[in-house]
Amino acid sequence: MLDLKFIRENPHIVAQAIKDKQEKVDFSQFLDLDEQRRNFLQELEFKRRQLNQLSSSMAKFKKQGEPTDQIHHQLKDLSQEIKQIELNYKKVYDQWEKLYHFIPNIPEQDTPLGSSEQDNKTIKIWGEVEKSKEGLDYHQVCEKLHLVNWQSASIISQSSFPLYLGDGARLEMALIMFMLDLHQKHQYTQVFPPFLINRDSMFGTGQLPKMEEDSYVIEKDDLFLNPTAEVPVTNLFKGQIIPEQKLPVKLSAFTTCFRREAGSYGKETKGLLRMHQFNKVELVHLVKPEDGFNSLEQLLSQAELVLQQLKLPYRVRMLCRGDMTFASALTYDLEVWAPISKKFLEVSSVSYFKDFQARRIGLKYQPENGAKQFIHTLNGSALATPRTMIAILEHYQQEDNTVMIPEVLLPYFSGQKVINSSEQ
Repeated sequence: MLDLKFIRENPHIVAQAIKDKQEKVDFSQFLDLDEQRRNFLQELEFKRRQLNQLSSSMAKFKKQGEPTDQIHHQLKDLSQEIKQIELNYKKVYDQWEKLYHFIPNIPEQDTPLGSSEQDNKTIKIWGEVEKSKEGLDYHQVCEKLHLVNWQSASIISQSSFPLYLGDGARLEMALIMFMLDLHQKHQYTQVFPPFLINRDSMFGTGQLPKMEEDSYVIEKDDLFLNPTAEVPVTNLFKGQIIPEQKLPVKLSAFTTCFRREAGSYGKETKGLLRMHQFNKVELVHLVKPEDGFNSLEQLLSQAELVLQQLKLPYRVRMLCRGDMTFASALTYDLEVWAPISKKFLEVSSVSYFKDFQARRIGLKYQPENGAKQFIHTLNGSALATPRTMIAILEHYQQEDNTVMIPEVLLPYFSGQKVINSSEQ
């Protein structure tokens, strides 16, 4: 969340951010409620001082044997006034807090204006993108080689949940292990977190309240299925004060992610492209504020390295303000090229949140000299597996529609070099 002092001193900046990010929050009402809330607090403080003074006078009069009827009535009336002010304050506070939780992070100045992915800015291209080839698209090759069984998955669960088979399952696990091993070489500490997340943790990283309708929730326990490893891994440090000498903290995590994709109506949802359940390796950085932008570039380069070692062409896009997430100040997307489908596919988002998440979860660091400060948080997918698999199935597909295994994945295939049919 944003610093309240910043909001009060820079309402025009916050109002512009709300507009640019296309958030639906009545900021004028928030400012009005904020003023009412502060006035009620001042009034309560004044009335409580009066109550304490009268209570002291009552005790003094009793000790001296003087009449206390008048003070007793004053105390009773003042107590009733305070109760009513407290009720009014609570009503205003609840409305104020609800609006406060919907105020987004401020986009960085150099993020492009725009309302959708069409307005994102390409800042880098690696490899031969937009080069097409003939063959079966990813969905067709999955069916021909029996890599994913959607029919069985829908019987076990429902549509848009995957069931990988044979070499499809091996390729999925090989990708996960390759990415974890690669990040281990860059001094990441590996985390394997819970897949059920409580409401406070979902709020802490900015998924709630805005994204609740896109989340799977176990209502009886009020627990959410993990939407991304960003949530449990960042919340690992909730409420902590980290010594400066222990920064930066760099963590990697593989998790299965669950999303309803409530906003996907009208988008292509075939096969591996958009699913309710998918696997992802996530990187999380906790850094000092002055190290934030360098850390962002490092995160981006390490996500890119996965695609480079897989020899998959891609582009890097800076997201426009209307396409950024609620909590992000700056986001880059990595989009891999699928040459048979002839389209770019997002496989990673790398985001810088500044102190927005840290304020929500109460995460600070202690400088060697000076007062405690909020940490800056960053994270990035490195990478999500389904669309990475799509790119592999199309880039490495041979004339007979079998698929060569990328060189960096061979150690995970026990000598196997080609993906053939997995039909049983």
